[in-house]
Amino acid sequence: MSDSIDAIRYISYLRARWRGIAVTASIAVAVALLVSLMMPRQYTATARVVIDPPAGMDPRSSIAVSPIYLESLKTYEHFAASDSLFQAAAEKFQLQRHPVEAVKRRVLKVQIVRNTRILEIAATLPEPAKAQALAKYIADAAVEMNRSNVSEGDRELVRNLEQQQRDVRAQLEATQAAWSRAVANEPVESLQAAMEQDGELRSRVQQQAQSVELEIADIAERAKQNGPDAAELRREDANARVRLAEMRKQLADLDKRIGEREKVLAARQARREQLEAERKAGQAALVGVETRLREARGDSGLRGERLRVIDPGIVPERPSSPNLPLNVMAALLAGLVLPVLYLTLALHYEESRAGSRRTVFRAVASARDE
Repeated sequence: MSDSIDAIRYISYLRARWRGIAVTASIAVAVALLVSLMMPRQYTATARVVIDPPAGMDPRSSIAVSPIYLESLKTYEHFAASDSLFQAAAEKFQLQRHPVEAVKRRVLKVQIVRNTRILEIAATLPEPAKAQALAKYIADAAVEMNRSNVSEGDRELVRNLEQQQRDVRAQLEATQAAWSRAVANEPVESLQAAMEQDGELRSRVQQQAQSVELEIADIAERAKQNGPDAAELRREDANARVRLAEMRKQLADLDKRIGEREKVLAARQARREQLEAERKAGQAALVGVETRLREARGDSGLRGERLRVIDPGIVPERPSSPNLPLNVMAALLAGLVLPVLYLTLALHYEESRAGSRRTVFRAVASARDE
């Protein structure tokens, strides 16, 4: 019951002072209206740029765009909001010269529309036509800057691949020259033929040596019979042993020569195999570099995102600042809320003082009664 009585008292207290609240609200509205009318008009023009995915991207992947990809597109906000670009625009449109950063914060606003690939460029100036021209200029410059960066990246990639192609070709030519010199100066076929001849000669000498050994054995068998021709047998045995020693020496020389030629042949074949492997690897590397170079030249301009101006903006007809209805409504709201808040505090203060007085009077009355 006491809460309803307090509410009724509070409403009655405010109703008794409604004229003051109305005057305060009227004054606030009048001041807001006057200030808004005195403030210089500012017009905002907005140009829009769409960020298309790279042309070389799979069309199916461009349909499902991930949040990470959309977040990465914020990089392009720096293209349009760069200090150098705005300084060039300020010189072109004769904007205020002093601090470029402060002027840019007041005049230019660049942002990616949430969850889209649309880049909005808003320019705010006192002249609507100049605001639209500035927004369009920034949008066109951002598109051209992106195109220039992509082209420069493509040219740099092509230059690197061309240099790599020259290096690989030079290395391949050096390997080819070394292979040709090895074929000319270190023949393998003639060495193999000489080794075959040595092998055949050794086989013949080996057969002859075996025949002489059989001859010596036969002479020894006949000498055991102690016949009248023992002296002749001794001469034959001595001659056979001399021939056998020469043949064994010849076999040793042949074995040594064949071993040396085998080492030389193995070294030459290993050298040829190494150079042949290097030559084939160089040819494969050259083919790979030339393939990448053709792909890089064919994909020129297709790797990076493409920016297109889809809306150059229009010349604004209504000022964006000051916002007269918003300012008046805010002033009206403040003119109503602040007096009510003040009166509420004043009522609370009065009731607190009245309660204190009643407490004092009760205490004095009780003292007298005692």
